[in-house]
Amino acid sequence: MSDLTEEYRLEYFEEEGFTRKSCTECGANFWTRDGERETCGEPPCEDYGFIDDPGFDDEYTLEEMREAFLSFFEEHDHERISPYPVAANRWRDDVLLTQASIYDFQPHVTSGQSPPPANPLAVSQPCIRMQDIDNVGKTGRHTMAFEMMGHHAFNADEGTDYAYEGEVYWKDQCVEYCEEFFASFGVPREDVTFIEDPWVGGGNAGPAFEVIYKGLELATLVFMSMEQDPDGEYEMKDGNTYARMDRRVVDTGYGLERWTWMSQGTPTVYEAIYPEMIATLKESAGIELDDEEEELVHRASKLAGHLDIDEVEDMDAARDNLADKLDVSTERLHDLMRPLEDLYAIADHCRTLAYMFGDGIVPSNVGTGYLARMVLRRTVRLMDTVGVTDDLADLVDVQADRLGYENRSTIRDIVRKEVAKYEETLERGSRKVEQLARDHAERGEPIPASTLVDLYDSHGLQPDMVEEIAAEEGAEVDAPDDFYSLVAERHDSAEAFEDEEAQDDRLGDLPETESLYYEDQERTEFEAVVLDVFERETDGDTAYDVVLDQTRFYPEGGGQPADRGTLSTDDATIQVEDVQKRDGVVLHRTNENPGKGEFVRGQVDWDRRERLMAHHTATHIVVHAARQVLGEHVRQAGAQKGVESSRIDIRHYERLDRETVKEIEHRANEVVRENTTVHQEWPDRNEAEAQHGFDLYQGGIPAGENIRLIHVGDDVQACGGTHVSRTGDIGAIKILNTERVQDGVERFTFAAGRAAIEHVQEQEDYLLDAADTLDVTPDELPETAERFFTEWKERGKQVEDLKEQLAEARAGGGADAEEVEVAGTTAVIQRVDGDMDELRATANALVDDGNIAVVGSGKSGAQFVVGVPDGVPVNAGQVVSELASMVGGGGGGPPDFAQGGGPDSDKLDDALAEAPEILRTVVAES
Repeated sequence: MSDLTEEYRLEYFEEEGFTRKSCTECGANFWTRDGERETCGEPPCEDYGFIDDPGFDDEYTLEEMREAFLSFFEEHDHERISPYPVAANRWRDDVLLTQASIYDFQPHVTSGQSPPPANPLAVSQPCIRMQDIDNVGKTGRHTMAFEMMGHHAFNADEGTDYAYEGEVYWKDQCVEYCEEFFASFGVPREDVTFIEDPWVGGGNAGPAFEVIYKGLELATLVFMSMEQDPDGEYEMKDGNTYARMDRRVVDTGYGLERWTWMSQGTPTVYEAIYPEMIATLKESAGIELDDEEEELVHRASKLAGHLDIDEVEDMDAARDNLADKLDVSTERLHDLMRPLEDLYAIADHCRTLAYMFGDGIVPSNVGTGYLARMVLRRTVRLMDTVGVTDDLADLVDVQADRLGYENRSTIRDIVRKEVAKYEETLERGSRKVEQLARDHAERGEPIPASTLVDLYDSHGLQPDMVEEIAAEEGAEVDAPDDFYSLVAERHDSAEAFEDEEAQDDRLGDLPETESLYYEDQERTEFEAVVLDVFERETDGDTAYDVVLDQTRFYPEGGGQPADRGTLSTDDATIQVEDVQKRDGVVLHRTNENPGKGEFVRGQVDWDRRERLMAHHTATHIVVHAARQVLGEHVRQAGAQKGVESSRIDIRHYERLDRETVKEIEHRANEVVRENTTVHQEWPDRNEAEAQHGFDLYQGGIPAGENIRLIHVGDDVQACGGTHVSRTGDIGAIKILNTERVQDGVERFTFAAGRAAIEHVQEQEDYLLDAADTLDVTPDELPETAERFFTEWKERGKQVEDLKEQLAEARAGGGADAEEVEVAGTTAVIQRVDGDMDELRATANALVDDGNIAVVGSGKSGAQFVVGVPDGVPVNAGQVVSELASMVGGGGGGPPDFAQGGGPDSDKLDDALAEAPEILRTVVAES
């Protein structure tokens, strides 16, 4: 790794008398005002020094600490901004959850494409880090849900073409702010250490400080100043090389929960931030500690910083070491701390779920929905393990209320339905584990961690549950300490986008195509100049990508197919079969080359454009109607517009019944009948987000300083598609079908405009044809169809009854049957040329009378059924196998009833003639 020593030599450190030291325990370099200090101050080099001895002059609640931070930086010329949702995929497409305050500004602001909402700014951002899930409860300091208080400044070289430029402040001022903030709580400046720890992430890097006080990391100061570059001069700890960039971002993180904990000095962070819930959970689980146990918990808490699953190679050894230091047995320490650790995790997980469901995440099997489901199921298991009897929905509601969410009814509903689903899944999964455990026990191998993750993914089975079931089958389980982190890692990333096709080098030299399709979306003719033509080979045929200086052809994007039409010169008219956009350049796929430099007249296919416009505006309306009916948690999960119909996928936690779908359709058509103007505007991105929130980005996340908004009545969405001028232009919206495409995602297929009328007419034709066939009027059709169906079922039952009566008559009549004695039982061998149902009925009737039944039929090939009464030593499956082999086929089944056959019906009688001898042979072999 490159030496960044000079990056850390700040003028502020020199002016204030800091000394750079190397920790005598871990070797880390750090800066301190205390010239006598030898260690960096962070566990395991030092233990927590604030348990029962708070590090600040005053005690703070979460709310008070948050306000103290934001007010401090407001007084130092920072603008306070509102926090973003915990679902980061609402405004960016490369991650799922918000894990730091800088996530609010990636990638649009940090890349310089968009200006920040303020500069400098301060925010207290709710975050969720799934990778910390296994540490929660154990270390005393880790929380999966937390608020990262951050102050940020965005700097860029003068003269650069970014959305911001100039120097706001950099490293020296940032460190000074940090020290002043500590001092505002009465912290002696010489007790704070700044550990050098270079940062990398998301293709960027830079020097950074971990700020430690009394054994606890309370802040991280990151100075983002490099970007990944294969030719870069700096090699960082991730093994990649980086080069300096012309932007510099101050990225700081102050953990709200840890600052609150430091002010209170409680044994763990959990008592500081969840005091009421911890008390409630202890009472519910019946956990009450005596004075000696309380004292031991306090002593253990001071050493808990040594337990970090990410850093400790052997958790068992770490626990043994902790017990030795406390002079107690590992078993006693485990028995005392494990229930408390589970309670701490339950409290933290409830807050995590409140954030997730409060911000509209819907449980599912993918993405953020999967992560929410994982947290919920782990919480249920922890509650069962420790004996908490409270309703999980009520516990999550307590946190949702504290966090100020208004959709608490929906949150409770989601939790209760998910708990019920989980219980059903567990019942099915247990049987699978039993068989799996038997297989591994026979091989003498433990069930591996990878299989545990698969079992969790498919059936929600927690490792300790698998261990319990496996132990009963004599199998062992290889359960890693960081199991839940492994599960989260499998799902905690956004889906990668497909790589764009290779592009001709000339494409990068062309100017962006002027888009005319927004200025007047109903105009279809235009004139343009051919700037370049790219020849392509597709499936053995030659096609051409034509680049014009301007166009009215809409390129495929946002789920809307491309326009089609023609390009005409004085000599020819060529078809435009597809339109795509690459880096601002629009490519018109044609079947002929119009010629570079030619003047062309473009004509968009209006019928296709009109239908696509109607369906696109209708998509916005259907989503808006669904949110009105189902709730504000509903968000678009995918869409595809079409000419004949369109589909829209929404996130919702239960199936939709017919009445709900009709209500959504009714609300959608109300918007159409109101004939509202469909309005477009291009506001500043930050102003749009501040006014409308991140629900703007239903159909994708656009880049740039200004974004295009489409207003349809009360609905506002960022959108790049084409739309009708007024909602009345749509005419009508008809929902054709709804289906669940995956857990937590419902799909609407609908038609709009002329397509909706065509669909209704088509359905009417089907109705009239059916009514004509039954010689009734359409309104009589439902009652007539029901009557016919009822009569058909009754006649089916009558046929089955007659078959059984016929079988009994044949079984009793015996006219064509041969009877022989086999093992002291009468065997009836009979040919009945009926279907397989008749053969089975005849055999059952014979067996009910205490006979061995061998029944054959030549109706469809040669078929046999053999039935054997209880206690008779004849294997029916073996007999059928012998008979079927004689007619060129096969068969088998259980010992008491089997069937089979073959194609050679001419040999049926010969086979039945051999049946007595086959029966006797089978008895002799048994």
